Amino acid sequence: MSLSIKTFAFVAMLLTASSTFATPTHDSNEAVRVAFHKDFKKAELMTSEVKATFTKLTFKMNGVVMYAFYSDNGQLLAVTRNITSNQLPIQLLLDLKADYASYWISDLFELTGEGASNYYITVENADQRVTLRSNGSGWDVYEKKSKE
Repeated sequence: MSLSIKTFAFVAMLLTASSTFATPTHDSNEAVRVAFHKDFKKAELMTSEVKATFTKLTFKMNGVVMYAFYSDNGQLLAVTRNITSNQLPIQLLLDLKADYASYWISDLFELTGEGASNYYITVENADQRVTLRSNGSGWDVYEKKSKE
């Protein structure tokens, strides 16, 4: 199952947005707060950031820090969590080692939205930075940039 174009556009925003932290606010969207507490009953809310088109909630559940993204009406858009390369499906890890052996990993996260999990990894070498994505069956180049 693949994610919709709308979700991919959302992911693009995530990849290019800076990661700033804010203190939880008590005046943030009530629909988002209600939906979050319904979706993640045992989670500990850490921070809340209200953006123009979504709200990002940073929370901890079962000792893992995660990020939930909600629309203004309280619809859960996606959940992400940073992972290590050892947490990738084995075939993705093998493909990565075969195709990008001379690169190092600078970012890796799992995104779950619309009932599907996708993986995004950024690998770098001295000359370029490559972001790859996968739905679990092979890697596709999402973005490639030369370093100056």
